[in-house]
Amino acid sequence: MKYSEKTYRENMRIKVDYNNMMKSFVGEKEGFSDEDFKDGAKIIQKAYKSVKENRGKGMMGWTELPYNQKEVVADIIAEAKKIREKFDNFVVLGIGGSALGPIAAFQALCHLRHNELNKSRRKYPKLYVEDNVDPERMNALFDVLDLEKTMFNVITKSGSTSETMSQYLIIMDALKKKMGEKAREHMIATTSASKGNLIKIAKAEGLKTFYIPDGVGGRFSELCPVGLLPAAVCGIDIKAMLAGAAYMDKLCKEKDVRKNPALLSAFLEYRSMERGKNVSVMMPYADSLKYIADWYCQLWGESLGKAEDLEGNKVYAGQTPVKALGVTDQHSQIQLYREGPFDKVITFIGVERYRNDVVINEGCKDIPDVNFLCGHTMGELITAERKATEYALTTANRLNYTVLLPEVNEFTIGQLLYMFEMETAYCGAMLNIDTFNQPGVEGGKNATYALFGRKGYEKTKEEMDKAPKKVDKYIC
Repeated sequence: MKYSEKTYRENMRIKVDYNNMMKSFVGEKEGFSDEDFKDGAKIIQKAYKSVKENRGKGMMGWTELPYNQKEVVADIIAEAKKIREKFDNFVVLGIGGSALGPIAAFQALCHLRHNELNKSRRKYPKLYVEDNVDPERMNALFDVLDLEKTMFNVITKSGSTSETMSQYLIIMDALKKKMGEKAREHMIATTSASKGNLIKIAKAEGLKTFYIPDGVGGRFSELCPVGLLPAAVCGIDIKAMLAGAAYMDKLCKEKDVRKNPALLSAFLEYRSMERGKNVSVMMPYADSLKYIADWYCQLWGESLGKAEDLEGNKVYAGQTPVKALGVTDQHSQIQLYREGPFDKVITFIGVERYRNDVVINEGCKDIPDVNFLCGHTMGELITAERKATEYALTTANRLNYTVLLPEVNEFTIGQLLYMFEMETAYCGAMLNIDTFNQPGVEGGKNATYALFGRKGYEKTKEEMDKAPKKVDKYIC
């Protein structure tokens, strides 16, 4: 296993280039200095200590996932092999962290046209992640699936997520109508081992079940069976992903902020928030990393967007996460980032070596404005575009930094996911908030339960009925 070799790990180490956050690059008014790190030493070390002391406790169980899943991983790999031998399609039923992580890993580590390849080239089942309850989408799914050749994976820790359980009810009914008792052979449950509705259903139906550890919330769940099973089914080396996470964890145990990539980026984002930078843009320069930005948006927004601090003071903390894609969004968003409000920090994700490349062929010799591209590669072009965008923003005094991957593979993706999780934990500690709850999400869930007449939500329904009715004159 090459990822066990020291030289490989060092060569695949992710780096954080924060030059363009410093005064000497982005200007005296907007940039940071070495003095800012000295002045922030107390808050940095307080956050470092808080995360270190709470590792593996409460809702920080995710910090142990790189180390404590040997038997689980073996079970996942064995089950994935069975699924690949029997099924053509693997469908995830889930929402939020139960969907965004699997989508991000699939996009990053599988062929970019995986589902469109013919079976002999694809080798692994097609993957569909159904993360919404649009009825047209569900009907469209049925149009492309042969149920007898499809395995479904319903993922919800509580088993009371309305969106996921509605999907389960629809799919299980369809399976039972078509296959009767054999329906259970087409459904896997990923849920809590000890509580919730889905574990009860899984036992009653006799479903194969994988468990989400108690200390792992949805947005931190990609490196447990939530994300590892779909990844393994698609041929992704999940041991290498976990090895990458463990390697990043080692880096994140460094007390020196300049040697700890997650602590460093957390401090820069925290200080930026204090200066009114209320928007965090995640902009990968690789289509393979496109959905890392989507996953990050939930991780950052749901973790840090809190009305109260740990003492109950109203603080309305947080930073709005925005996803962008280089080069695509240079033609849609960069105009705003370079000349709009000074309220953003842009995080680029760069790739040093793309997994393959395409030469730009010779042509248009009589048109120099086109011919200059010839002989170069698309890899050179996308890298030049990233560096040019960094430069354009920096010369306009806009804060930006780059997370650089040597290449996109299981080991580096494991690092990347874990680094962002640790960054979120450190930043939440700096903000003095509960990073791991989501009371704002519960408000919408409870209102949905009330509208559907779920028992126990009668009071919420009464409150909703008493709310002001919409007025026609305000509808255009």
